[in-house]
Amino acid sequence: MSRPYFAAEPGAPRQSQGYPQQGYSQQDFGQPGYGQPGYGQPGADPQGYGHQGSQPSGYGQGGYGQGGYGQQGSQPSGYGQQPGYQQGYQDQGYPQQGYGQQGYGQQDFGQPGYGQPGYGQPGAGQPGAGQPGYGQPGAGPQGYGQPGYQQPGLSQPGGLSQGYPQSGPQAQPPGRHGAHGGGHRDGGSREGRRRKGIIITSVVVAAAVVAAVVFIVVKPGSGPVKGFVPTASTPSGDAEQLAGVFLAAWEKNDLSKAAGYTDNPAAALSSLQNYRKYLNLQSLTATVQSAAATSGSASTTAVIAGKGADPTASPSGAAASTTVEKVTFSLGATVAATSSPSALSGKWTYHSTLVAYQVLNSPGWYIQWKPDVVAPNLTAAQHLAAVPLPPTVGEVTDSAGTPLSAYNNSPLSYIGTLIEQQGSSGQEGKPGLAVQIDTAAGKAVPNSQAAVVTPQDIGELKTTIQPQAETAALSAVQQQNNSAMVVIQPSTGDILAIANNDGQNDDALEAQVAPGSDMKIVTSTAVINAGLATASSGVQCPKSYPVGGIVIHNDQGESEPAGTPFAYDFAQSCNNAFTQWWQPLQASSSSGTDKLAQTAEDYYGLNRQWDIGIGNQTNAYFTMPTNAVNSQLAEENFGQGELEACPLAMASVAATVENGSFKQPILVTGTKQISGTPLPPSTKTQLWSMMRDVVTEGTAAGQGFGSDVYAKTGTADVSNQGQPNAWFVAFDPDQDVAIAVTVFDSGYGATQAAPEVHSFLNGY
Repeated sequence: MSRPYFAAEPGAPRQSQGYPQQGYSQQDFGQPGYGQPGYGQPGADPQGYGHQGSQPSGYGQGGYGQGGYGQQGSQPSGYGQQPGYQQGYQDQGYPQQGYGQQGYGQQDFGQPGYGQPGYGQPGAGQPGAGQPGYGQPGAGPQGYGQPGYQQPGLSQPGGLSQGYPQSGPQAQPPGRHGAHGGGHRDGGSREGRRRKGIIITSVVVAAAVVAAVVFIVVKPGSGPVKGFVPTASTPSGDAEQLAGVFLAAWEKNDLSKAAGYTDNPAAALSSLQNYRKYLNLQSLTATVQSAAATSGSASTTAVIAGKGADPTASPSGAAASTTVEKVTFSLGATVAATSSPSALSGKWTYHSTLVAYQVLNSPGWYIQWKPDVVAPNLTAAQHLAAVPLPPTVGEVTDSAGTPLSAYNNSPLSYIGTLIEQQGSSGQEGKPGLAVQIDTAAGKAVPNSQAAVVTPQDIGELKTTIQPQAETAALSAVQQQNNSAMVVIQPSTGDILAIANNDGQNDDALEAQVAPGSDMKIVTSTAVINAGLATASSGVQCPKSYPVGGIVIHNDQGESEPAGTPFAYDFAQSCNNAFTQWWQPLQASSSSGTDKLAQTAEDYYGLNRQWDIGIGNQTNAYFTMPTNAVNSQLAEENFGQGELEACPLAMASVAATVENGSFKQPILVTGTKQISGTPLPPSTKTQLWSMMRDVVTEGTAAGQGFGSDVYAKTGTADVSNQGQPNAWFVAFDPDQDVAIAVTVFDSGYGATQAAPEVHSFLNGY
C-alpha cells in the first residue's frame, strides 16, 4: 500500500405444622402475647399424652389438644368469653367427646397480650383416664411463638377436636419480629395503638409483606384486608396519621418501610432511593400540614379485597365508594453539590402532597404512589438532582471594557454569552447550588431549576481579549473563507484574539483536524531531547519510506540526500525525514506511552484538559493516541494519523517555543493554569533556529516576514476533501505574540495561511 502525503509545502415463614382450632386468635405483629396456655381433657392412657411436643410452647403437636380459658374484655390478658373443652389426642386412644364454643378476642396491632386462645370442637377420640395434658408455656410473658405465623394442623384418625397451632420449631422471645420484622413500635408512634370498638374474628395468617408495614387480617365473609390501620376519629385524621408514619420513615432513611405504606412499594422505593442519591441528601425533615377530602383521586389504585380495583365499584358491581384524602406536607432537604463532606450544601424547603385512601369495607389505608409525592411535577422517567449554580455575569468585555458582542463576530459573541451564563473560574464570585428535574439521561428539564444557595454574581467580567489584537485578527481572516485564528501572549498564556470567518462555527477553539507539518515542532523536540539528532545532524529524507506494510511518499516526490542538516529538512518540511524516527520514539515496555505523546504532554501541555475560563468547562484542544506504533506513529511524526487539533492548541505550541515553557492559554485572568516541563535550553535554541530557517530559506521564504518572525508551515491531507487544510504558526518575540491560523479546504500552508499571519502582524 502506498500513501502520498503533502510535504506541507508544496504535505428477592414457613411454619411447622400444628393442629387447627375452631376459635380465632388475635393478629398481632411484633409483640408478645399470642394466646395463653390451654388445658386438655383426661386421656385414655395413664399418661394421657400423645407424642411429646418438640417445642417449649407445646402447641399444635399430636397429643396436645388444648382448652382455652378466659373472659371477654379488654384486659391485657385478653381472654375469650367462655371456657371450652377439647379432646386431647393419643397415639392409640379412644375418642371422647368434648364441647366448647367459639371465643372472641380484640384486634390489636403491635401491643402485647391480645392474641386469644381458641375453643375446640367436639372430639371423636377414644375415652381415657390418663393425666390431663398441658401445653408448655412459651417464651413471652403473655404468649407464645412468632406472631401470627400459624399453619393449620392435621387431625389424627378417630378425632375431630382441634388443637392449637404452633408457630415454628421454637417459640421466640417476646418482641421479636417475624420474617420481615412486621408491625413493631417505632419510637412511640401511634401506628400500633389499639383501635377501640372494632372486634375482629380472624385466623392469623402468614404475613409476607414489604417493609413490615402491610397488615393482613382475614375477616369472616370477606377477603384479606391490607394497609395501615390508623386510630383517629376522622378520615382526615386517619390520612394524616398515615402520612406521618410515612414521612417519619423517610426522614430516618428507612426507605423500605416508607415504601411499604404505599400501594406500589417497588416504585416508591426506587423513587426515594433516587431522591437520596441524586440530591446527595445529607438530612431530611418532614411535617404533615393538613388533609382534606377529595374524590376520585385514588380510582386507579384503591382496593376491594386487594389492589388494583376501582374504589367506586363494589365486588358485585353495585355502586360503592371509598374514603380519599389529600394530604399536604412540607419538606426540608439538606442537599449538596457532590457526596463529599466538604461539598457546597444548602437546605431546600418546599411543599408536596400525597393521596391517602381507605380500602373499601376495611379499616386499612394506603398512600397512592405517584412520583410527584416526592416533589411536584416529577414523573416516573425523571429524578431530582442537586447541581452547582455558577455565578452569572452582567457583561463580558475585552480587556479595555468593550463588550465582546461589539466585535460583530458570532463565535466571539457566543463565547461572551457562555461566560455570562456560566461565569468563570478565573474571576471573583462564588458558585451557588440549585435543585432541578433531570431526565433519565441526566439532562435538565427546562425551567425546572430552583436555587438553594444563591451564587455571588459578577457585574462585569473583563477577558484577556486585547482590542488591537482582536481587530487585527478579524481583519486578517477576511482574506480567506473558512479561516480561524488565535493569538496568544507567550509570556502569560493570555488569549489576545479569537477570530473566525466561517459563519457561526467557532473553528478557532472547536476544530478537530490534523495539524499537518506544524506537528514537526513537537517531533523535533522529541528527537532532539532523545539525542537522536540535532539541528545540524545529517538526516536523509528519502522519497518513499516503507513501514508497517505501507509505503509513505513525499508529496511531490521530493527528497533530501544523506547529510542534509536536520534543520533544513525541517525548513523544507520533508516528511520522510521525520517518518523514520517512529521506531526509537515508540513506548518502552515499562512506560506505556510513546515518546512523541509524552513530549506533547510534558513540554507542550497537549492531550490534557484545559480550563481557559469559560464557566468550569475543561476541554482537550488537542488529542492523540498515547501508544502509537509502526505506521501510525510514523504518520503522527509529520502531523497526520489520528491527531486532532485546533488553532488554539497550535498557537500554544508556538508560544511555548518562544517562552521556553508552557503557559496554558487562558481567556480570563485568574483562571488556574496547568504547567509543563520547561524546554531544555539547548532544545529551545535549536527550535528557534529551525523555525527561523522556515522564514529565511524554507517554505515561508518570500512571504515578506520580518527578521523577528519564527514560523512553521503545515498542510494536512484530508481524505475525500477537495483541498488540504492549510496551517501556519509563528511567533514574534519583539511583540510577545504567537499566532496560529487554519484555512480549511484551501491548499498549502505557505500560500493560503501564511499571508493571513503576515496581515495580522502588520496590523498589530
